[in-house]
Amino acid sequence: MKTAVEELSPTRVRLSVEVSFEELKPSLDKAYREVSQQVRIPGFRPGRVPPQVIDMRVGRGAVLSEAVNDALPELYSKAVQEAEVFTLGQPDVDITQLEDGKELTFTAEVEVRPKFELPDLSGLSVTVENAEVTPDDVEEYLSSLRERFASLKTAQRPAEDGDYVTIDLSASVDGEPIEDAQASGLSYEIGSGTMLEGLDEALAGMSAGDSSTFTSELAGGDAAGQQADVTVTVQSVKVKELPELDDDFAQLASEFDTLGELRADTRGQLERVKRLRQATQARDRAVDALVDSVDIPLPEKYVEHEMEHARESVDNQLAQVGMPLADYLESREQTEEEFNAELLEQSQRAVKVGFILDEVSRTEELSVNQAELSYFVADQAQRIGVGPEVLARQLSESGQLGAAVTEVLRGKAATLVAERVKVTDEAGRDVDVKAEIEALNSDVDGMLAAQAAAEGEGDIDVDDLSVDVAGTIESEAETDETPADEAAADTTDEA
Repeated sequence: MKTAVEELSPTRVRLSVEVSFEELKPSLDKAYREVSQQVRIPGFRPGRVPPQVIDMRVGRGAVLSEAVNDALPELYSKAVQEAEVFTLGQPDVDITQLEDGKELTFTAEVEVRPKFELPDLSGLSVTVENAEVTPDDVEEYLSSLRERFASLKTAQRPAEDGDYVTIDLSASVDGEPIEDAQASGLSYEIGSGTMLEGLDEALAGMSAGDSSTFTSELAGGDAAGQQADVTVTVQSVKVKELPELDDDFAQLASEFDTLGELRADTRGQLERVKRLRQATQARDRAVDALVDSVDIPLPEKYVEHEMEHARESVDNQLAQVGMPLADYLESREQTEEEFNAELLEQSQRAVKVGFILDEVSRTEELSVNQAELSYFVADQAQRIGVGPEVLARQLSESGQLGAAVTEVLRGKAATLVAERVKVTDEAGRDVDVKAEIEALNSDVDGMLAAQAAAEGEGDIDVDDLSVDVAGTIESEAETDETPADEAAADTTDEA
């Protein structure tokens, strides 16, 4: 077989392939066997019809076409490997010559991954937030913790901003009560602004038993949008009491005996959170810096496919919450044209990011092992609320394990980029992303080990999945974007 490559554009090529008739013989023999099983000819049992009889009754041309259809996927795959191109999507195949006993020639036009050079990562720089924890950060966290353990106490005084009141509401329009705008026993925090406009002003200074009427636009119900007279009656006024910040509170709100221990643990937790945020920022901003530094031509059909996938994702999410697209666009103050333009821009960016991270994976010879893929599957399963074994089986049966491998590889590539670029915080200090990630992983491993020991479960084995994916990892790392055996089907009608 001979293959010639013609570059039609930076993202599209034409493969011209010549195949000797001898190379078609295995597929031709297979076609005769299959036709022999299907035809019913007097005097011959199914599967025992000689080729010459099939040629007379069915026609040599039909068998030859069947043989070419059978051979084309493998021939196309070999041509792609021989040409050393990374194909994207399905090819447009055209058979240019098909004569009995002579060579088969065909062309295949297909989009390909564009060629580009990665810049020196050490020459890129990004800035991330500071990760230091201040005393104010600790106090802010402890204040929010006190809020969770606050209690309400009845106050014998007029209501003030921040108080909690129990109220009755009654609305009427032109003197007629609105049936679906009557409520009693509602709890409301004055100043929160979460109910009717004007309610906060009406409640200020009212005591238990007082009533007041104000005008407001109704937000829901049959009279939504209409101006109504709203009467509010206060049943009770309560104030929030926060527990004292002492050892007793530490024992109430945590597993610690003293406030000092609680403060120290709070500081440690906040440091881990800020280090994680900093590492995540470094990764995201490093990838953005790399993507912005590279100019890549993008294959149109591949971008269109990505855009269709993004649109389907939005449609599915809207369907789950029962929201029409028109309402969604109205909530975002967008026209459909603006929405589609935004999707196109996002899709172009996603394709470009994928190409660049894939190139990082290739040049750095990154790979995915069983434990990494198992961890990814377990994490995704937890996010969607299914068992890891169930998701692993679904991915395997639907042929999506390759996509999972790609996601893991791209994640590793993004982390490597963050480790290679120069990262500084807002204070100008160098940030060692690799060391931060290792420290965070160590913290997680320690917490998991402590949790397992406390629960008496022993070590956690992320490899304990019912579907073995080790073989898939090895094969998927070397395949093109689209399996070649799915391409070039039923193309001989044009011959």
